[in-house]
Amino acid sequence: MTLIRQDDLIASVADALQFISYYHPVDFIQAMHRAYQRERNPGAKDAIAQILINSRMCAQGHRPICQDTGIVTVFVTVGMDVRWDGATMSLDDMINEGVRRAYLNPDNVLRASILADPAGARRNTRDNTPAVIHYRIVPGNTVDVHVAAKGGGSENKSKLAMLNPSDSIVDWVLKTVPTMGAGWCPPGMLGIGIGGTAEKATLLAKEALLDPVDIYDLIARGPSNRIEEMRIELFRKVNELGIGAQGLGGLSTVLDVKIRDYPTHAASLPVALIPNCAATRHAHFVLDGSGPALQEPPSLDAWPDITWEAADARRVNLDTVTREDLAQWKTGETLLLSGRMLTGRDAAHKKMTDMIAAGEKLPVDLANRFIYYVGPVDPVRDEVVGPAGPTTATRMDSSPARCSRRPG
Repeated sequence: MTLIRQDDLIASVADALQFISYYHPVDFIQAMHRAYQRERNPGAKDAIAQILINSRMCAQGHRPICQDTGIVTVFVTVGMDVRWDGATMSLDDMINEGVRRAYLNPDNVLRASILADPAGARRNTRDNTPAVIHYRIVPGNTVDVHVAAKGGGSENKSKLAMLNPSDSIVDWVLKTVPTMGAGWCPPGMLGIGIGGTAEKATLLAKEALLDPVDIYDLIARGPSNRIEEMRIELFRKVNELGIGAQGLGGLSTVLDVKIRDYPTHAASLPVALIPNCAATRHAHFVLDGSGPALQEPPSLDAWPDITWEAADARRVNLDTVTREDLAQWKTGETLLLSGRMLTGRDAAHKKMTDMIAAGEKLPVDLANRFIYYVGPVDPVRDEVVGPAGPTTATRMDSSPARCSRRPG
């Protein structure tokens, strides 16, 4: 019988979430560097360079890799010989307390993105709780925990299909990935779940994303079963689609393809596809009764020494730019922006749309203005603004399109 304290689980969850907010998994960094080395498309290579440089800066400064610090997903495997020592909380409550402490940590405040009443008022819970938690009860005397923080952009591109048993899974994936566009921030991972029922296939796809990046090791040793054959086939064929880093074209759309399967009904072939973005974040720990399980920081030597030069970038003053100037911009070109821009995300765009529908005057004039789809992390210490980056916001395209017809 193993005695585990609730404070040890809470502390371990909080530590893991802080850790993954600023440390990419080392295997992911290595895979991204390999993609950088083999990339020939200048725009895509530049995008990968910025991902790697940003990752190293976050590891050094202990600030989030991405402004979207994710919805927390936790996979918990509890041994049947575990006993909770003096616990006053449910297991769900312990995990959510760990989430709360991590996201409200004053040294590295993480963005709270979780909304209660999703079909109604959509009110922010303010501390990123509750997490999505999955449990297994197994023989043993430890508590095994995988913690992940999944961004909304990539999660929104998840797909589920109930295929006919005679359908090709590979063909379905190759047809589906292009429909996802670049809104899931490639290059990243594809998690695929096959079999079971609809909800089981989706769970398998999500859990597959926790597996190590090992596609080149698999290619080197060769596949030993149909699932491994499919991983290699999809890795090659998805990359041959040419979507590339951030949708700019190129050789690397995925860094690995992970597949898990489960027995299914003779009449069924459920298949789920869930992408993980370039901000892949997950950690693992085991509680054995000896205290909290804290993450070990990787050496900064794990990050490649890459410099990024913007000498050939086009300089743009947003206060004076014209539509004729815009017509000269090219996909994949680097722009260095100066001047003033507006910022706004979902709530701002909904408010503008509602005001226009009600015939009300907008508080700002949108004529010839740029709107930056951004929701920064809160600043800490001497920061003016926290980590910020453009959101994958095709969901808001209809709102500014309406607003553009009513400039003020």
